[in-house]
Amino acid sequence: MSVPTGRGRVVIDRVFPEIDCGAFPVKRVQGDDVVVDADAFADGHDAVRIVLRYRRSGGRWAETEMEALGNDRYRASFRVERPGIYEYTVCGWVDHFGSWRDGLTKKHAAGVETEVDLLIGADLVAAGASRASAKDASRLRELEAALRDDQTLHGKRVRVGTSPELTRLMDAHPDRSLQTDYPRRLAVRVDRERAAFSAWYEVFPRSTSPEPGKHGTFRDLMNRLDYIAELGFDIVYLPPIHPIGHTKRKGKNNALEAGPNDPGSPWAIGSEEGGHKAIHPELGTYEDFTALVKATASYGMEIALDIAFQCSPDHPYVREHPEWFVLRPDGTVQFAENPPKKYEDIYPINFETEDWAALWEELKSVFEHWIDAGVRVFRVDNPHTKAYGFWQWLIGDIKSRYPDVIFLAEAFTRPRRMYGLAKLGFTQSYTYFTWRNTPAELREYLTELTTTEVAEYFRPNFWPNTPDILHEDLQLGGRAAFMARYALAATLSSNHGIYGPAFELVEHTPREPGSEEYLNSEKYEVRDWELHQPHDLTAFISTINKVRRDNPALHRNRNLRFHAVDNASLLCYSKASDDGKNVILVVVNMDYHAAQSGMVEFSPAAVGRAHTFPFTVRDLLSDTAYTWNGYWNFVRLDPDESPVHLFRLEQGVR
Repeated sequence: MSVPTGRGRVVIDRVFPEIDCGAFPVKRVQGDDVVVDADAFADGHDAVRIVLRYRRSGGRWAETEMEALGNDRYRASFRVERPGIYEYTVCGWVDHFGSWRDGLTKKHAAGVETEVDLLIGADLVAAGASRASAKDASRLRELEAALRDDQTLHGKRVRVGTSPELTRLMDAHPDRSLQTDYPRRLAVRVDRERAAFSAWYEVFPRSTSPEPGKHGTFRDLMNRLDYIAELGFDIVYLPPIHPIGHTKRKGKNNALEAGPNDPGSPWAIGSEEGGHKAIHPELGTYEDFTALVKATASYGMEIALDIAFQCSPDHPYVREHPEWFVLRPDGTVQFAENPPKKYEDIYPINFETEDWAALWEELKSVFEHWIDAGVRVFRVDNPHTKAYGFWQWLIGDIKSRYPDVIFLAEAFTRPRRMYGLAKLGFTQSYTYFTWRNTPAELREYLTELTTTEVAEYFRPNFWPNTPDILHEDLQLGGRAAFMARYALAATLSSNHGIYGPAFELVEHTPREPGSEEYLNSEKYEVRDWELHQPHDLTAFISTINKVRRDNPALHRNRNLRFHAVDNASLLCYSKASDDGKNVILVVVNMDYHAAQSGMVEFSPAAVGRAHTFPFTVRDLLSDTAYTWNGYWNFVRLDPDESPVHLFRLEQGVR
């Protein structure tokens, strides 16, 4: 709260959005409006004027008057047009002229205004003229004279004092000498559109060869881009592309000993061939990689790279900078552990090293290396196991020079840790979506993500599967579970992704009962995928992604609204575009083994449309139209056919 001192009288409090007393910026994308609310008041009955000040960092301040909402709450907004940092704050002052004008109006209505009342106003106008431009000052002096003219009837002079012209001129040149400034400049980090609306497809380049059993290359992946583009994705995410260590290399199915032909995990980074700035020689050359980046862009997609700050025992860092790792009493380097699991093929980096400054600079240079290669999207592996101050410094520095860079935090950790990473700069974040498996759980989780302060800085990215995670729902739910989980991810969140081709091919066998790891996991071997199977979900995924692109209602998250349904197995929700012209209504059967039906409560009025019956909804998956005649409408979803209704409220319904 801004508490005035000395002669100032306006108090400003509860500015929103404001994250941790202004310690962190809120997030928007270019073209968004930033809506700012604040409490503001003064002692007594005087009127106050409150303005929102804003600018792109380093630019000139602009101002807009804040609208009184009632109960001393004010609101205004400004638009952010370009990526980068914007600043905003609130200030206010007592409006002596406005207070006088309102008082004069009341006194005149009661017939009790006096000559002194008019002279007080004249003095205020004279002061205003001293602050005004030459043209306005001349007119204000004329109006001042009219107020002082004691040969003119009070009524006419009152009309001068309360005229719209005088109000306009005095509002344009207020007395702000006793202005109260909110003590903090707050920040908005503005990203490009893809930060808020994206569809990710994770693919292992080494498994893209057309020849079975052969290690794939970047050139092979280029031949797969047609397929990925047809599915409707816009980010092609690659696991680490670096040389893989030999020491303690993992074998198939995470075996502790590798066979002679086992390629190892891409996350065990580094060998005699190089580290985080090198490319696995079997994938191709640096020139092959930059050609892949350009080819991907030709489809309107872009490459995302996985940055995993950990090292195999063979990484050059281990030899050149042993001080960057933890040494155990026996002189060996501490490997990664998550008891009872041991990850002896990777060494975690020690962020408490005395050589931390050199370490930070070197790790930042990894991002810079790949930015120079044309990459602008990074998925960061396990950022919650690295120093938070490091990430705040690194992301701030990178985005100050490359504001179009996107950082996705892969952090399946406790909520405050996840939110902390988002606050300090990560553009998007992994979530608990994978483990929210009932309608009630999803309603509760999405309400938190879209209606609380979290929505100001945390951009969720929903993944039904990853190479590490094959949830029980997918293991046991059959094709319907894959369809439902994909539709939920793609429509509940404006950012989503899948690990393919495992997902679209409905790969659902775990390594062992109770495990979330895939059998024959691609993390530890080269896989030969036979695409375009009769049972695959390529057509379904492609349709969902086309619906996402074509319907602006699905491009954001804060417009999410849940709707009542009388069957606990069904989830119903809608999203509407800002102008209300585009409305999407989704109903999902989360019982993947039986048909479920129920009554859904929905009407156009629920999303701000004209309240009329009947109205039409069209299922964009089946291209079937339904006429609904009231608030409650019947739906039935058979998982053997489709567990999802993806309705659009038809335009022109009456």
